[in-house]
Amino acid sequence: MARSKTLPLGSSSSWPRLLHPSYYLRRPRRLLLLLVLFVGTTFVLWDRHSLVQHHQVDELAKHLPVDWETIQLDGNNGSSSKTLQQLKSEHETPEIEMEDPVMEDWRNQVKAAMLHAWSSYEKYAWGFDELQPQSRQGSNEFGGLGATIIDSLDTLYIMGLQKQYEKARDWVAENLQFNRNYDASVFETTIRVLGGLLSSYDLTAEKMFLTKAQELADRLLPAWDSSTGIPYTTINLGSGRAFNPGWTGGSSVLADLGTDQLEFIGLSQRTGDPKYKQKVENTIKQLRLSFPKDGLLPIYISPDSGQPTISKVTFGAMGDSFYEYLLKVWIQGNKTEVVKHYREMWEQSMEGMRGLISKSSPSGYTFIAERTGASMFNKMDELACFAPGMLTLGMEGALPEKAAEYLEIAKELAWTCYNFYMSTPTKLAGENYYFHQGQDMVVGTAYNILRPETVESLMYLWRKTGDSKYRDWGWDIFQAFEKQSRIPSGYVGLRNVNTGEKDNKMQSFFLAETLKYLYLLFSPSSVIPLDEWVFNTEAHPLRIIPRVNEPISLEDVHKGKGISSDIQSKSTATQQLVHRGVVRYGRNTN
Repeated sequence: MARSKTLPLGSSSSWPRLLHPSYYLRRPRRLLLLLVLFVGTTFVLWDRHSLVQHHQVDELAKHLPVDWETIQLDGNNGSSSKTLQQLKSEHETPEIEMEDPVMEDWRNQVKAAMLHAWSSYEKYAWGFDELQPQSRQGSNEFGGLGATIIDSLDTLYIMGLQKQYEKARDWVAENLQFNRNYDASVFETTIRVLGGLLSSYDLTAEKMFLTKAQELADRLLPAWDSSTGIPYTTINLGSGRAFNPGWTGGSSVLADLGTDQLEFIGLSQRTGDPKYKQKVENTIKQLRLSFPKDGLLPIYISPDSGQPTISKVTFGAMGDSFYEYLLKVWIQGNKTEVVKHYREMWEQSMEGMRGLISKSSPSGYTFIAERTGASMFNKMDELACFAPGMLTLGMEGALPEKAAEYLEIAKELAWTCYNFYMSTPTKLAGENYYFHQGQDMVVGTAYNILRPETVESLMYLWRKTGDSKYRDWGWDIFQAFEKQSRIPSGYVGLRNVNTGEKDNKMQSFFLAETLKYLYLLFSPSSVIPLDEWVFNTEAHPLRIIPRVNEPISLEDVHKGKGISSDIQSKSTATQQLVHRGVVRYGRNTN
């Protein structure tokens, strides 16, 4: 019986023939149809995959403050740029971080606080360094450089306050000039103004900011023209005359001379001019010549001999940010071999810090004491509350057991710093605390000037541990600022955290640091990610740029280059330092 040449397609006996290649070779039209069907199906599936990828990138972009598709960073080897797609592919995550509606609300309230602070400054003190909210007028304590404007630029940009940012940017472009007969603090001008300009450049790629930064740095450079290259703390921006004020007895301050490296190295990376980096790195070379075994340098250093002139050691005022920058310069250089010595110095200092750590009674609060000579003083500044964040940041690159130790100390110190706030009637921290046997913490200097250090550390701890209690603590502190410091014309500090008496100043760092760190504490970790950015001590984020092919050696210093033989052999005489009135040092801007 003859077979039919064709069978109905639906017939069960037809399927084996459809799977045999010879069937299609004898029927080219059906082979072509099959190929078209295959290509079409593949295209549809691939197009769907691409849509999903683009959606994920768009979701990530919502949490990034930077226009990654346009930002350009001028490095030593020319320009480099990264698109958002490249950034995502380099730092692939399993899924987009889900937004918490409570955190979104808290973040928006911080943003509203920033808008209130900024609008008050705009209305009553535009162009001045800072606002005096009680008297509703401006004051110039930084030579009329518009400190609040420059300090606020990156905060406004990160928070998406575009109109306010553009007004601030235009003021900088049209009004910021540095040829002023003004004796400037090298430290304050570097961290606020130079740092603010560099950060704004990194975030926006607007070349004007880099040009202004270089103009300012050129006026600051004569501060490093000492016998050793250790900078003087004060310089007249107009004349270039550099000196140390009388209250230091002629010495330079540790926190000042050790808190310029991020900004000046960053400027060299972006301009290709090595002179800025060379100046500040020579300072570190000089300090390494007499770096103590425990890594703890006293707070006064002679610019003539490079030797300490007084024995006080502290992680508070006049010492704090030196240790912070040892770690952060290592991070800024992307942890390459060129910056390895910074990390080694930092770890040495952390070992020394362990000898300053003590506990109170009866509650067992962990605190960092101060030391003068062999004598210990159970006093801790709120300024030292940057240390928990620093230790948390330093976990990366440490051995596992050391990283665990850093984290444990950070958690204990953060609990102490949080209680600096919660232990007062106003729920705002005093400037410093004493720890007396059986009394735990007692407020020493009772003012609060809107400082950021505690919320800074909470931000780092939240990002490292994911423990929501750090966000809760930050919210408690923010609510205390809202209750105690907010007035219709801005924000003020307190003269006394026990009575609630208000002062008459809105510090520029309240906008640059305190509100920014609170905003980031309540934001997804993808907003200014810590593997892409490093914050200077004024909370201005700078892009991390790897440093390679820059051999660092102490040989030139040991051979006497940059330091004369008579200076090397000069003995150090301890100087009697006289403090008159309120001293401005370290991060102390009261």
